Amino acid sequence: MDLRNTREGHHCWTVPPHQGIECRQQEGSDLIQPRKLPHPILASRQHRALHQELLFCHRRGLLPRSKPELQCVLDHKRREQHKQRELALCPPSDLEVKLRTRKQKIQVYELEEKKRSEGLQNVPEFVRVRGTLKCIQTFSS
Repeated sequence: MDLRNTREGHHCWTVPPHQGIECRQQEGSDLIQPRKLPHPILASRQHRALHQELLFCHRRGLLPRSKPELQCVLDHKRREQHKQRELALCPPSDLEVKLRTRKQKIQVYELEEKKRSEGLQNVPEFVRVRGTLKCIQTFSS
């Protein structure tokens, strides 16, 4: 892209002049034709300067190679979903099956212990203490 071409052509942020067309339309009728208002941000000098700087840096390769945070998060989620689909397709190994069954047994055991401890809490204290005492033989004289 030549500097001469950029000065002669219209940029994406500038509004092309439509004055010649509007004058011809107004001659035929007394109505004022509506015109699209320029975007205040796109028409500002700061935005144009920033846009030019970004384009220049992009052409020269000076921009950082890192992706935006949102793009990184989306890529991470996409990779995780792909891994889960692959794991779902392949059959589990013997080790995984044994580990899963062991985990289920441990969970069942923990639930039973929890129920037993809750059942003991509902029992009066003297009954719990009596259950913990060893059987003491008493001798009658």
